[in-house]
Amino acid sequence: MSEGNVAADQLRMLIERIERLEEEKKGLGDDIRDVYLEGKATGYDPKIMRQIVRLRKMQPHDRQEMEAILPTYLAALGME
Repeated sequence: MSEGNVAADQLRMLIERIERLEEEKKGLGDDIRDVYLEGKATGYDPKIMRQIVRLRKMQPHDRQEMEAILPTYLAALGME
């Protein structure tokens, strides 16, 4: 087997792995969407649920800093 064939086989394997992972990611995205729809069906606001998920991913000090600065920005834009 030539070096070119080995490189082509390796590339094909990598691409196929990426394709499988992309399919898994799509499936997980569909599952997440279904959970938000389930929340909506039980009376929760999906937009707020998404915001809470985003906030929970943040480090506490980053979230506190954002919460401290946000009112200043809102006031500066006349939104408060």
